[in-house]
Order: sequence, then C-alpha cells, then structure tokens
Amino acid sequence: MKKKMWSLLLIGILALSTILTACGGNGESKDGKKEITVWAMGEEGKKLKEMASKFEEENKDISVKIQAIPWGNAHDKLLTAVASGNGPDVLQLGTTWVPEFADAGALLDLTPYLDDYPEFKPENYFEGSVTSMKYDDKVIGVPWYIDTRVLYYRTDLLKEVGYDKAPATWDELKDAAGKLNDRGDDVYGLDIDRNDQITPFIFAWQNGYEFEGKDKMNFDSPEFKEAMEYYTDFFKEGISPTTEGIDIVQAFKDGVKPMFFSGPWMINIINDQAPDLKDKWAVAVMPKKETNTSSMGGSNLSVFHNSENVDESLKFISYMNKVDTQMEWLDVSNTLPSRVDAWEEPKLKEDPMLSVFGKQLEDTKASPQIKEFEVIAQEFLSTIEKVTVGGADVDKELEKFNKKANEIVEK
Repeated sequence: MKKKMWSLLLIGILALSTILTACGGNGESKDGKKEITVWAMGEEGKKLKEMASKFEEENKDISVKIQAIPWGNAHDKLLTAVASGNGPDVLQLGTTWVPEFADAGALLDLTPYLDDYPEFKPENYFEGSVTSMKYDDKVIGVPWYIDTRVLYYRTDLLKEVGYDKAPATWDELKDAAGKLNDRGDDVYGLDIDRNDQITPFIFAWQNGYEFEGKDKMNFDSPEFKEAMEYYTDFFKEGISPTTEGIDIVQAFKDGVKPMFFSGPWMINIINDQAPDLKDKWAVAVMPKKETNTSSMGGSNLSVFHNSENVDESLKFISYMNKVDTQMEWLDVSNTLPSRVDAWEEPKLKEDPMLSVFGKQLEDTKASPQIKEFEVIAQEFLSTIEKVTVGGADVDKELEKFNKKANEIVEK
C-alpha cells in the first residue's frame, strides 16, 4: 500500500520536479569537462569506478562520478530522487523495479536515440531482456548485465540413484529428487528456496502459463494451478525442506541438498567454499514440462528523465554495452553479459558451466511488467506458505490470492 501511495504521489510531483533544479550531474566539473553522475547498486557500484576510468580515457571531455548505493537503501533513495527531481544522470535499476519508475515517468524515452546508438536496439538482447527494456511502447532502459536460474546438482549422487545426467523433465526431476530423498533421514532430494518469489513463476511458465496483463490477473488459470500443485508437492512429500536449515553450500557439499536452483553467482561460491567437490557437481538447464523456461533477471541502465547531460549519459551507457566492455565487466564483476553476441566469445561458449547459462538464456521470461508486481509477489509467498507449511488447499488459496491480486492493481 505504501509503494502504491508513493507511485501515485510521484506522478503528481513529477510535473513540478521538471522545473526545479535538474539532476545531480547538471554542470561542468572543475576542469571544464562535462560531469555525469551514475548511481550503481551493491557491489557493482563499488567496482564500476574502474570501468568509468577507462571510459574517461576514451572520452576526454566527460568526467564520470560514480555513487555506490547499497541495495537495501536504493529503492527509497530512488523514490526520493524522483519526487525531488534531484537524481543522477544514469541509474541502475533491477529489472523488477523498471515498471514502477517507468510508470512514474522517471526514465527518459530512449527510442529517438536507437539509430545513433545501435547498442541500444532490442535485437541485441535476449527475448527475456527485451521485455524489461520497454514500457508503454517506449524503450526506457538497456540491459547491462543479466542472470537466470539453472539446476545445480551433484553428479556423483545422481549417478548413485540411476541418473548419469541431470533430470531433463518434470517427471525425471520428481523421480530423481524422490530417490535422493529416500537415502535416509535428514537428507532431501531438491532444495527449493521458499523465499524466492520468482521460482513459482518459473514452474508456471514451464507449464504453459502466460500472464494476461495488468487489467486482469489470471493466477487461477489451469496452467498456474497445475504448476503450483507440482511445486507444493515437493514440500508436502518431504522431498524439499520447509525450514531453511544449514547453509546451501555446506548442505550441497554434505549431500544433504544435492540439487537446487540458483544463478551464475553460485559457481564461484561453490568453487571457493567447497573445493573438495571439484568434478562432483555440474549445472544444467531447467527441467522441461511444456518448455524449460527460466527467469530473466539482472539490471538495466537508464537515463533520468530530467538529465541535462543526455548525450554524455548515452555515450556512457553505449560504452558499457559494447561486447568488449561487457567481457571486461565479466572479469571485474563476475556478472553475465546482456549482449547476445557476447555469448559467442570463447570464454563463455567453451566454459562447461557458463555455456549452460548461455543455453538457458535462450528460453527466459522477465517478471510481469506491472508496477504492482513486487507487492503481488510478496502476497503470493504468504499465500503459498499456507500450502507448503500449513497444509491448506492449493486451489482455494489460489482463488483467494487471485482476488487479492486484482484488488492490488485496482487500488
């Protein structure tokens, strides 16, 4: 409710904000260069200065000021910037935040600049990313880095229960997880993070579910219901734990949780924290029902709506989205490049782990592009917990949830 009130307030304030002092990067630096301000979140913000220095070497008339913002503070800081009109020139947005800030008019329409900046054209990006680039038929952001979820699995333990390779279908996943679960007490077959709001939607997409749009919620459709029955059965049958328990890397190492879904960041974490597992684990694309669809996440780069340094900001985003720059950024940040062409580079194409992510990226979807999605997703986690932990009826809970989702978007 608070976010909804903020969004409505921001739309009214935005018109006034354009006549106020323009955004932070609105002047020249002390040495006469044009200075742009870039807000980047989390670890990326801390590491971006190195790449900004290289951009400055190629663009002697532009100075880049990087402000690193912790993810925990970022949303509120962005809301304040929109309300006051005193924001950055370039801002990083998580893909699930794009609809909220685009709806408030905070993001510059990049459509008129696509011919001058070919790196911005949607055809350069995976289909799942293109969804997050657009809002109301305007291009309001460019995918900077991306991530998706795949299946992590212990090759040695799967082989012990009759699987020489990763389960490739829903039936195989359920069968393999059940057999792994039967190894004894206090072990499981598949770890599903119940706090991850996107995993249930991944199962739904794999079952042929399509989100109809903001005018009508269809979380009570047969495809969604069937997927949620499959999802909740893992918990009901004790194949997946309903409590968090031990750290996932330690549980993976000990064989307690021999399969789980996660993103590319887990590769280095497992290699660093569980080196003894070398050659005993791998990753695979998601198991298939109708499709093997996974989620498309990551961050986009956008220009703040009232930036006075639009040309300089566009040059910076263009530089960050060149294939060579994205490959450098992969080395610096361990985040995956958004450009499709980058996945033809040997470093990605020939790597046994990263190439799996490249294959999965060919079938991904972004979260529903409505500004209320975050609120709806949190409501859904509360709903599904009543089934996985409380034993409630799936159909009845989904009917109530769908009604609640409709109420959320109608407010």
